[in-house]
Amino acid sequence: GLYILPFAAGNFLGPLLLGRLFDTWGRRPMLILTYCLSGILLAATGWLFAANLVSTWQLTACWVVVFFFGSAAASAAYLTVSESFPLEVRALAIAIFYAVGTGVGGIIGPYFLGHLIDTGSRYSVLTGYLIGAILMIIAAGIAAFKAVAAERKPLEEVARPLSARD
Repeated sequence: GLYILPFAAGNFLGPLLLGRLFDTWGRRPMLILTYCLSGILLAATGWLFAANLVSTWQLTACWVVVFFFGSAAASAAYLTVSESFPLEVRALAIAIFYAVGTGVGGIIGPYFLGHLIDTGSRYSVLTGYLIGAILMIIAAGIAAFKAVAAERKPLEEVARPLSARD
């Protein structure tokens, strides 16, 4: 039970403390930074776990740091995706992306990780860590090319409403 509380803190504090930077410095650079950092840190955490170099509390601390950056990235990614849609369909876009992401990650992730854990091999679990890390780094690459530059702009300027007139 006590190991879950630090995760919750990391998930909460990441978006809370980094959120302002997404609006001021920019979503694109912050998405790249936070996804890359979380990917690199997850790979490093996986390697430390596979090599049996961390205690339970140290592993939890590593995950908290990964979740700190990863949850900030994921939270901002939902907003960034939605901002590319006109105001009239923005809420629907958020709902669809959230539902698909949660559905895919919530079904495939636990099943796959459970299978890796069942092998009893730390190196099998490392495979899961590395796949997650690669996906986060790929997300950073996608953000570099596709993220909307929305910092300090009204949303109507980022994606013109369908009802707007010339």
